[in-house]
Amino acid sequence: MTPARPAAGTEIVFQWRKWDGSPHWRHECVYLGSDRWGDWVGQPAGWGSERPGRTFTAAAPNVTLVPPSGDYALTVNRDHPKGMRIYIDLAWDVRAVSIDDAADADDVPVLFAGIDMDLDVVRVEGERGTWIDDEDEWEEHRLHYGYPADVQRHLEALAADLEQRVRAQVPPFDDATADVWLDRLAELPLPARRPF
Repeated sequence: MTPARPAAGTEIVFQWRKWDGSPHWRHECVYLGSDRWGDWVGQPAGWGSERPGRTFTAAAPNVTLVPPSGDYALTVNRDHPKGMRIYIDLAWDVRAVSIDDAADADDVPVLFAGIDMDLDVVRVEGERGTWIDDEDEWEEHRLHYGYPADVQRHLEALAADLEQRVRAQVPPFDDATADVWLDRLAELPLPARRPF
């Protein structure tokens, strides 16, 4: 059964873990809605992300697509100071979780959770363009965590496929698809930010 989704603009947490279950990035977000590509969440500029040993404040608004496949999360930035337009986290089992069963210490629902699988696909405006990132981390972690061979094959092929789709700007990796959701994020009447 698919967990119920909250109303657009509801504050949520997007929680990442590593393969062994240890905590990874935790992002403050709002639920935006869904379309044919999957669910979309947004993070306004100034909202926070943290992982053990590091905190980060979003320098620009961004939206993240969680597709039904659950094997990646596509984040698209607007007006990022370093020109980063797209950042795709390859994942395992990224999905909606029941908001009744999971909440953080401040009772903000953890709506999406998944396993970060190291490999990323990045698109930066300008000379550098599009590339697969963190291949060194992938090599280290696939041995350290003992990723199953079928998982490795799937994600390596997916990274190459996503890189090509991002280069070609095939929807939803084009600008127009995410811009609709970035506009919706900008229109939301969101409360003042509390410390993360």
